[in-house]
Amino acid sequence: MKHYLQFADFSADEYNYLFSRAAIIKGKFKSYEKYHPLADRTLAMIFEKASTRTRVSFEAGMYQLGGSVVHLTTGDSQLGRAEPIEDSARVISRMTDLVMIRTFGHEKIARFAEYSRVPVINGLTNEFHPCQILADIFTFIEHRGSIAGKVVAWVGDGNNMANTWLQAADLLGFTVHLSTPGGYEVDEKLAFGGRQPRAGCYKIFSNPMDACRGADLVTTDVWTSMGYEAENEARRKAFADWCVDTEMMAAAKPDALFMHCLPAHRGEEVMADVIDGPQSVVWDEAENRMHVQKALMEYLLLGRVA
Repeated sequence: MKHYLQFADFSADEYNYLFSRAAIIKGKFKSYEKYHPLADRTLAMIFEKASTRTRVSFEAGMYQLGGSVVHLTTGDSQLGRAEPIEDSARVISRMTDLVMIRTFGHEKIARFAEYSRVPVINGLTNEFHPCQILADIFTFIEHRGSIAGKVVAWVGDGNNMANTWLQAADLLGFTVHLSTPGGYEVDEKLAFGGRQPRAGCYKIFSNPMDACRGADLVTTDVWTSMGYEAENEARRKAFADWCVDTEMMAAAKPDALFMHCLPAHRGEEVMADVIDGPQSVVWDEAENRMHVQKALMEYLLLGRVA
């Protein structure tokens, strides 16, 4: 049994398999071909953080694979009434086949997985967002081919997305150009789990324009992630120069793509003419959450499908 709690949990070979399966599964969806490998399987979705794309992509995806879904929040279950996580894990994993959790601290999902009898998927924690980067890389592959040897510019907060991009670069052989405001840097020890990363998998730039130079992909996220709303005003000031605009995109390669995990605040972390412009693939990126997660759920429950 495998869990998927952070990007580093899988090998490069497993990712190559998942991307190929996602393409096949997406092809079936686009051609209206019924595909129900997870018939009679149940996914439990546990939300402690609000969600749009995570809920819709997992719920629709599981139904499309022939399975069913149980939706839980802290407000409508014992999860919000101080039941130990270990007890919740033991019970929920006896009644379902797969668990997806979207929560705050990563330690909570790790504890749940430790006591779960079924695979657990990280739908987002404060520290990591592996399913989103899975979708982002699949989207890049669809539009530009292999990401190996490419440059991804990360402009903005050193958050869960940035941490996960670093893990992906270490595993899949590309380079991340990181540019964050002072005080909001990536915690490299957290991102790599104390391991020594591959040499050259990331470079740090104080100027976001320099980070974008020669990039194949420019990507960002909101300035204030969920759970950090009290810092909103301070972040607004600190991040003022970290707004992806047409000048930054012009510094990247002519065929560079723009991505954003959404929701986006036009005029803050990205200008409208970038996210709504011809280099933006954010809508493909959003849809692809569903397709890569279907491949992920299939793999966790059935292994490699011939």
